[in-house]
Amino acid sequence: MRCRRAVPGFTLLAILAGCGGPTRTETMELTVSVAASLQNATRELAPAFEQSHPHTKLSFNFGASGTLAQQIEQGAPADVFLAAAPKPMDELAAKGLLLAGTRRDLLRNEIVLIAPKDSTGLASFDGLQTAAVKLIALGDPGSVPAGDYGRQVLRALHLWDAVQGKLVLAKDVRQVLTYVETGEADAGIVYATDARESQKVRVAAIAPPASHARVIYPVAVLRDSRNAAVATSFTTFLAGPQAQEIFVRHGFTPAIP
Repeated sequence: MRCRRAVPGFTLLAILAGCGGPTRTETMELTVSVAASLQNATRELAPAFEQSHPHTKLSFNFGASGTLAQQIEQGAPADVFLAAAPKPMDELAAKGLLLAGTRRDLLRNEIVLIAPKDSTGLASFDGLQTAAVKLIALGDPGSVPAGDYGRQVLRALHLWDAVQGKLVLAKDVRQVLTYVETGEADAGIVYATDARESQKVRVAAIAPPASHARVIYPVAVLRDSRNAAVATSFTTFLAGPQAQEIFVRHGFTPAIP
């Protein structure tokens, strides 16, 4: 549309509307790619951010961090990436896909071994070698950070070779949880926060901190974000007291700057 010269009696808002410019009533959608383990917490905090940004609507894409990073590399639209491990974020940074100066470490977590709530017997990672444990659910280490951490734990405890034949690989940590909740697997390795959210599993053991890399959740704005200013505001909000209180309530620990 060709814009005409302003004429008396036309307001600036009307002129902008006629030229296809923004109006006060437009809603901006912010697309956020989020690690599956953060699903409940981020859904809970979304209304608070949208209330403080009344013309912004958050749209979440949940999945395994490695898979989300691959989607972003392939051009999937995203404004913010919140990963469950540094590696997927490092890969995007190496390709120049992050907006400079926006990356920060946001949260920490723990790795735990879980079993169906009503099961008995399994009380340690060593117990995975017993005949009573036939199937062990683990996120695919190639794309699921929790699976990669779990593999680190099993290797550090000299169990990897002994249990490989029992492993059932899952697409994300939530699928691992489902396998154990439904009894399709006798055990699984997930984040402590996932075990906390479920009423159908119990924590059989906590992975020794020295057995795996620190579980860090980084966040960053994507270079190609169409709404970089609002996206940056959202990452700042995530690090603020209101969002951090929600994360802590879901079992996460704030990351040390």
